[in-house]
Amino acid sequence: MRMRQHGLSIAFGVLFALALVGQSIAGLFEFNEKQLSHGLSPLSYGEFVTSSEFVVDVAENWQSEYLQFFLFILATIWLVQKGSPESKKPGEEGLGTDEEQLVGEHARPDSPKWAKAADWRRTVFSNSLLLVMGAVFLLSWLAQSLAGVVVFNSEQLEHGQAAISWAEYVVSADFWNRTLQNWQSEFLAVGSMIALSIYLRQRGSSESKPVGAPHRESAVSG
Repeated sequence: MRMRQHGLSIAFGVLFALALVGQSIAGLFEFNEKQLSHGLSPLSYGEFVTSSEFVVDVAENWQSEYLQFFLFILATIWLVQKGSPESKKPGEEGLGTDEEQLVGEHARPDSPKWAKAADWRRTVFSNSLLLVMGAVFLLSWLAQSLAGVVVFNSEQLEHGQAAISWAEYVVSADFWNRTLQNWQSEFLAVGSMIALSIYLRQRGSSESKPVGAPHRESAVSG
C-alpha cells in the first residue's frame, strides 16, 4: 500500500534510472567507435561514465530541465493563462495571503514546522521549491561548463589547435549552442502544455481539466 501511495515518484525514478543507464551504454558504444576510427584505445564502462564526454551530455540536459521548472514556478506566481489547469485563475496573481497559504497564525496543527515559524525559516520554506530548483539548475550548468571545456579542448588538440580557458569557453559558440538547443525545446514543451490544456483533455489526469469543463475555466483538474 505504501509503495502504491508513492507510485508516481517510484515510476519516474525507475524510468530515470533505466534511461540514464541506457544513455551511458549507447554513449559508450558511440564514443568507442569514434576512438577506434581515430586509432585510439576504447574506454571501459567505468572510465566512460566518469569522463567529461558523458558528464557534459547529462549535465546539459539536467540544467535545461531544472531551468524549465524554475521559470515555470516563478512565472505562475505572477502570470496567468485563462482556461489552463496549469495556471491560477485570473485575479489570483501574487503570493497570496498568510491565511490562504496556511502560514504563521493560520497554520494548521499538521502544517510543517517552518510554516508556523515567524522568522527567516518561514521565508526560506515559503520559497524552498524555487530555491532548490534554481540551485540544481546553476550547479548542473556549472558542471556542463566544466566538463564541456574539457571535451572542447580535447577536440581542439586533436585538430592541432590551441586549448582555451574556462572563461573563454563559457562565452563560446559551442557552449551556447549546447545550452540554447536544450532551452528552446523546454520552453516549447511548457508553452505547449499550457496552451493545449485549455482546449484538449485527458480523462483521469491531474494535469487536465475534467473532460466536460468549459474551455474558459482555469485552475481545475480532473
